[in-house]
Amino acid sequence: MGAGQNAAAGDPDEYIRQLAAESLAAGDPTGWFDRLYVAAEAGTAIVPWDRGVPQRLLVQWVRAGDVVGGGRSALVVGCGLGADAEYLGRLGFATVAFDIAPAAVQSARARFPDSPVDYRTADLLDPPAGWVGAFDLVLESLTVQAMPVPLHQAAIGQVRRLVRAGGTLLVIAAARDADDQVVGPPWALTRAEIDAFGADGLRPVRVEDLGDPQQPDLRRWRAEFHRPAG
Repeated sequence: MGAGQNAAAGDPDEYIRQLAAESLAAGDPTGWFDRLYVAAEAGTAIVPWDRGVPQRLLVQWVRAGDVVGGGRSALVVGCGLGADAEYLGRLGFATVAFDIAPAAVQSARARFPDSPVDYRTADLLDPPAGWVGAFDLVLESLTVQAMPVPLHQAAIGQVRRLVRAGGTLLVIAAARDADDQVVGPPWALTRAEIDAFGADGLRPVRVEDLGDPQQPDLRRWRAEFHRPAG
């Protein structure tokens, strides 16, 4: 039985693992994203990471730093259904948000028809050349961890390239220790992988290993990096 045939019943996490396994077996490690969003649009699946509100650790970071956009540019990596992108847009950032899943982008546009956010379909592993070094704020929240571990370093390297001189990168990800067994998705990130965001001129500002009060058995990284202006 294909994953799409049993999406309506059972454990959503198991459904996602089945989708991912089928995509991996077909040699398309990111193809399962679009299949999930198509099923969610049809009402036969849910997107478990979409809570309809911006990511809690993003909101905390914004409030702690009194962050405002002021017309500066922001890029949301793997935007899903758009809650984080809309939040940054409301803060005054000129926001571009992308996802590899066309169905996610279509759903985000339909959910926010009057939004100033520029939603696009794009691949993190092969982003548009014009995005390199183009953004004052880059938000990478829970996207790299949705890729199998062998793709992490390539994805991390592409995220780094998107931050302009003087810009900031904020990374939010599930955390694991290097010797933990990892069965995904998600494929949680190690400290070494988080540290790898801070290369090619990016410097760590703060790396936090945080608990999640909503899921006590889950750890999260929240890491901020800065690329000096000069």
